[in-house]
Amino acid sequence: MSVSVRVPTILRTYTGGESEVTASGATLADVLDDLETQYAGIRARVLDDNGKLRRFVNVYVGSEDVRFLDDLATPTPDGTQVSVIPAVAGG
Repeated sequence: MSVSVRVPTILRTYTGGESEVTASGATLADVLDDLETQYAGIRARVLDDNGKLRRFVNVYVGSEDVRFLDDLATPTPDGTQVSVIPAVAGG
């Protein structure tokens, strides 16, 4: 299954400057594995050392935050858009 992945500016160094790339996988975990195969190092910026989504990274499948779905087991149907969005903090 092929999905479109929107890449935030901070991670575009891994994708050669591309703001949107294509990856495949039946779940978000599979998509992240495919991204790592294509763009080495990108998964470590999204997942922590325990293999969980980093606290300050939000990931959406379609318009839904995966933390409110099945997290890394969230299905990624063909044609879905996955968005990786770093949290913004300020003060």
